[in-house]
Order: sequence, then structure tokens, then C-alpha cells
Amino acid sequence: MVLVQQIAALLRGGRGSSRLWEELWLVHGFQATMDGGPRVAAESPARLSEESLKVLAAVRAASAVGGSPAQAIRGAAGKVFRRRGSSERRVWMEMAACLEVAETSGCPLADLLARFAAQLEAEEDAEAARQTALAGPKATVRLLSWLPVFGLVLGMALGVDPLGILLDNIWGVATLGAGLLLTVAGRVWSSRLVVSASGGV
Repeated sequence: MVLVQQIAALLRGGRGSSRLWEELWLVHGFQATMDGGPRVAAESPARLSEESLKVLAAVRAASAVGGSPAQAIRGAAGKVFRRRGSSERRVWMEMAACLEVAETSGCPLADLLARFAAQLEAEEDAEAARQTALAGPKATVRLLSWLPVFGLVLGMALGVDPLGILLDNIWGVATLGAGLLLTVAGRVWSSRLVVSASGGV
């Protein structure tokens, strides 16, 4: 998450807590217009989602009045991200843990967040490598699923009537039904294997 790297860089640059979140908001969030309405600030290279902007706004508001950024993150992220398995929610919650550890122990927050950003970057690289490795199996599943259809079309192109032969007697119908059933079962099984390998449930 680029935001974590930006926080670490601003802290190393000597930004205080309230100024830190204010500058992050100016980069990612909204600025008030003359009549008080919101408008989007200049485009960021890594634009935050609407949910993350709401969390950032809550942290900015809390730090402006001397509140705890960690508590503000937990409260806002718990309300904004309805799905507990959301990767953005996990990053915000882990960032809150980093802030809390720094607050209670006095360890340098910039170093802590720099290591956290490196961990997130390693996770993104691992996910990209996993998706690349799974591209072949996914393509194979799709190809094997369409092979029976290609076989029927090829038979018709050669002047044979494969559907007529299959539907002409009970053994042909049974063979067709078993083939369809096995094809669907193979597709479901292969898809589940791919999802399991990609870290899904």
C-alpha cells in the first residue's frame, strides 16, 4: 500500500501527527471549494478507494483534536469495510496496530511502517507470481471444457452426424449424459483446485 510508504516518508521528514494526516488528506482526499462543497484533489499516482478515503478522513479529524489515530482507524474501518476478509480492511487494521505499538512502546513509527510497507510489497509480488503461475492451469481448464464441443463441430464438418448417432439409441443417450456429467464435474473440480491454489476458500 503506497499510503504506508508515504506515511513513513513524511514521518522521516519530521511531520507531526496532525500535520501528517492533513498532508495525506491534501494528496488523496477532498478539498473544500469556495461554497463549502467537496471536489476531488489532484490525481494521485495510487488513488485510494472511497472506503479508504473515509477512513483517512476519520483519522484526520481525530488527530486534529488530539485523538488516537489507531483508535480512529479501527472505528472507521470497522464501519466502512463490511466484509471482514477485505484486503484493504486488513491493511488498515495492521496499520492501526503499528501506530498503537509505536504509541505505547515509543519505538520509531517511521521504521515500523517502512518494514510494514516492505511486507505488503512482498505480499503483492507473491500474489502476482501466484496468478502468473495459475494462468496456465486456468487456460487448460477452459480448453478441456470446450474440447467435446469442438469434437462435435469437427465431426459435423467432416460429414458425420455425431449428435444423431448419440441420440439414436439408449446407449448413445447414456454416453452423452455421462460425458456431460463428467465434463461438468471435471470443470467444477478443476476450478476448485485453482481457487484453492490461489489462496481462496
